[in-house]
Amino acid sequence: MLRLILPLVRSWSLAFVILAFSLQAQSASPGPALTPGPDSAAANATKSAVTRAPDLLEYMVDVVLQLFHVKTGENTTTHFVICFLFLAGAILLRRFVTTIIFNFLKRLASKTETTLDDKLFPALEAPVATFVMVTGIFAALKVLKLSETVDRSIGYGSTVAFSLVIFWALLRAFNAVLDHAAEIAKERQMGVAAFMPWIKKTLLALFVVIGVLITIQSLGYNVSTILSGLGIGGLAFALAAQDTIANLFGSLVVAIDQPFKVGETVKIGANTGTVEDIGLRSTKIRLVDKSLVVIPNKLVSSEAITNLSRFTQRRFEQVIGLSYDTPPDQMKLIVEDIRRLILSEAAVDANSVMVFFRDLSASSLDLWIVYVAQGPDFQQGLALKQRVNLEIMRLVAARGLSFAFPTSVMHLDGPIAKQMVAGKS
Repeated sequence: MLRLILPLVRSWSLAFVILAFSLQAQSASPGPALTPGPDSAAANATKSAVTRAPDLLEYMVDVVLQLFHVKTGENTTTHFVICFLFLAGAILLRRFVTTIIFNFLKRLASKTETTLDDKLFPALEAPVATFVMVTGIFAALKVLKLSETVDRSIGYGSTVAFSLVIFWALLRAFNAVLDHAAEIAKERQMGVAAFMPWIKKTLLALFVVIGVLITIQSLGYNVSTILSGLGIGGLAFALAAQDTIANLFGSLVVAIDQPFKVGETVKIGANTGTVEDIGLRSTKIRLVDKSLVVIPNKLVSSEAITNLSRFTQRRFEQVIGLSYDTPPDQMKLIVEDIRRLILSEAAVDANSVMVFFRDLSASSLDLWIVYVAQGPDFQQGLALKQRVNLEIMRLVAARGLSFAFPTSVMHLDGPIAKQMVAGKS
């Protein structure tokens, strides 16, 4: 019995607090419905819109009063009994909803493959329970015969209360959906996963602003006037914070294009390093020398970005110079030896191999060598190149050839040179 009486006491207290707050708000601000002047038609339309909000409550209360054969007039004991029954019914219904219906929905959600319903039902439990209690409280207040001013205040209070509860439920559901989307993005290692926290905050803030504006509009206020005033202030703010806004738009571009993600090695402008953090204002890169560079996102979105972690293959190109005493037949044979050597490597794309005697340079006979490693791993590619280079050295030594190095020959001619040669002889 005590467990039933305590919720009733709390409900009555909450009802009187709502009533007192509504009366205070009504006395402090008469509201758009009481504003005289040429906009009286709009004010009357607003008043009718406000009074339409609790029509369902009034209909429910009238049906109950007819069942008890209660006549209109002054408050009687029957009125207070029905008021008490509405509050007690709301408490029992709330207990039924939270302990039976939502527990059943949670058990049902635990058997499904998706985790969205596991987040959605707990998020909606508190708003639904609050909606039941708000309905019971305002239905109880509607039973009582109060003055016109109090009834109008209750109408405004119910409009605000129901709007807030509904938007609270939508907000928690939206939050659950965003959490589920962030979880999926993280599991699939999508690039947008790094941006999900601030995307969530931005969308929730926008949702709250829209909810507040709709609630204000439901009370009969002209939202366009408020928005025009905010527009002037927003223009001044935009001019003062244009760099910050440019960085925010830059982060949005990075989130949409996803040119890199945290942990990847990139080259942005003259900076090459590993991405450590992607924020709303800037991106942090750890350079090769372990220093940290913070790049504003407006520069990130405007610079050419080279993602060094997204190689599909690695191409190697080098020029080997042999000495000029290499015979043509030996040159042809060494070219074929090097080509067979590279083709024998399983990690090399056979279609990419090119080995040719390309140039007669100033001090060497140049062989041009090109091949592509099929894997993107940098260390494995270097290991492949090392094996190929060592085998090329062995092949050159086996043929009795030698690598060239920069040399120059000076030819002396003329009478002075001849005298020098004759003097030595």
